[in-house]
Amino acid sequence: MDVEQRTVGPAPVGKLIEKVAWIRLENGRVLTARSHGKPAFYLPGGKPEAGESPQEALVREVTEELGVTLDPATIAHAVTVEAAADGKAAGTVVRMVCFTAEGWGVPAPAAEIAEVAWLGPEDRDRVSAATAMVLDELVSAGLLSRA
Repeated sequence: MDVEQRTVGPAPVGKLIEKVAWIRLENGRVLTARSHGKPAFYLPGGKPEAGESPQEALVREVTEELGVTLDPATIAHAVTVEAAADGKAAGTVVRMVCFTAEGWGVPAPAAEIAEVAWLGPEDRDRVSAATAMVLDELVSAGLLSRA
């Protein structure tokens, strides 16, 4: 994947939530997940634990959420976005550092994940603000096309 490595979105105003996310493209769609009790889909991933590198967090979170094992040697930064955090107090911003990586296993809901879906740019109304920004970046990079 060849997405320009840059940060997209507003500068943090209030609390900043740091997350890592996996971008997996297949057949012109992006793999997304939805947590139990939440309406929006997001890119698989989560928050790094204390002392954990972003790459280690990515491998752990994707395994926990989807049962997919990522190959650490193939992890590459794709894009970083900043957006208003869904379901959080006004002024709370999520910074989502997105990576691509090869992996093995069939993505299936596990842990807090209720369902997975392969979505595209036409599904912006179903995804978090940060995920919508990533979809836009993938369209701009020519990796996804608008419906």
